[in-house]
Amino acid sequence: MITALKQNRFLKFLLISSVVYLILYLTYEFVVKKYSNLDQAFIRIIINWTDALLHIFGYKTFKVLGDTEFQSVGIDGSQGVWVGAACNAVTLFFLFAVFVLAYPGHQKSKIWFVPLGIFTIHLINIMRVTALALISFYKPEWLDFNHTYTFTFLVYGYIFSLWILWVNKYSVLPQNENK
Repeated sequence: MITALKQNRFLKFLLISSVVYLILYLTYEFVVKKYSNLDQAFIRIIINWTDALLHIFGYKTFKVLGDTEFQSVGIDGSQGVWVGAACNAVTLFFLFAVFVLAYPGHQKSKIWFVPLGIFTIHLINIMRVTALALISFYKPEWLDFNHTYTFTFLVYGYIFSLWILWVNKYSVLPQNENK
């Protein structure tokens, strides 16, 4: 079995990425979320950046911040959008990082590619929440569809494009490192 894993790169990638993702996910769900306020603090960052973006565009806004999952942001005159733990993209950060870390490639490239990818996913998520707040203001009846389908497709598509970039541009090893 171990010999088969050493010889089959795909199985090795699947095993490493699955184990690391499981460890990160369980740590997040059962330690970070349960024993700290880091999750709510991260949600507050998303709400504050969304609020700042909406102000830049000239909208009057409201936001509800706290240590619970009931935190929201919106444009005055709308119901706004609720931003919960499922909206903060932390599990997507794990998904992105685990793929790159488990996939072959230069370790030096991984050191900058993973944080930069996570930061850009965070920015995409803030733009997603901002767009949802705008939809909630102008066309609230479109909010559920866009939240469920449009932005899910866009965010996962962005992460997939980062993986493709990694595989095609940064994962190529010289022949002597390719073992």
